[in-house]
Amino acid sequence: MQDLRIALVQGATRWHDPAGNRSYYGELIAPTAGNADLVILPETFTSGFSNEAIDKAEGMDGPTVAWIGEQAVQLNAAVTGSVQLRTEQGVFNRLLWATPDGQLAYYDKRHLFRYAGEHKRYAPGRERLSVEWKGWRINPQVCYDLRFPVFCRNRFDVERPGQLDFDLQLFVANWPSPRRYAWQTLLRARAIENLCVVAAVNRVGTDGNGHRYCGDSVVLDALGQPLAEADGSEGITYAAVSAEALRAHREHFPAMLDADRFELR
Repeated sequence: MQDLRIALVQGATRWHDPAGNRSYYGELIAPTAGNADLVILPETFTSGFSNEAIDKAEGMDGPTVAWIGEQAVQLNAAVTGSVQLRTEQGVFNRLLWATPDGQLAYYDKRHLFRYAGEHKRYAPGRERLSVEWKGWRINPQVCYDLRFPVFCRNRFDVERPGQLDFDLQLFVANWPSPRRYAWQTLLRARAIENLCVVAAVNRVGTDGNGHRYCGDSVVLDALGQPLAEADGSEGITYAAVSAEALRAHREHFPAMLDADRFELR
């Protein structure tokens, strides 16, 4: 693994305005060119978190999928974030992962937010995604997934012989301010229990439903200590992550060797 430069993009997403959000986020992330290897956008960055946005859901051949691929090329970085995307199986809250070599992967949010009725309008994903970038094995998750540690669990000697499933776990979110403490606490728990770096991006501002978001985007090391923290304002927060520090921690404290074995279904 190489050391990894991460850009947390904390934006005030426009409500139900895909074209406006592509323009807004395009301008916001432009300065990351040459300064980041991985650029992370919030959950539902073209619309805000809204069940009504399903009516404007694009397909995989739509402008947002093309846009995120173009951004990866222009920034020479992996770019990721989630949007509502329509398929023959339904509309998914789909995290897109684009790299400058033209590759595109995606993960469909598995845990739909029942409290807000997301499960009534959107289709759930089933499978975890792991991607490789700059020698790092990365597991992307979406917002509410954070509350489900079994699905987030970093297993040893399962996906990679003699190694943990992933080195970096990332979360994209629209996590409202009233549940701020849960966001901060669970992110630290995931980093500590999974012996991995965690990078998490939340939006800021107030959405069309009147929900406030306080940001708190963060990169945590495997001890749960912050390497970079954002406040409640829009903008970019950078973090430099050491591959050697992660390797040394796992060697010094190999808790993964004592973990319970299980299968995800």
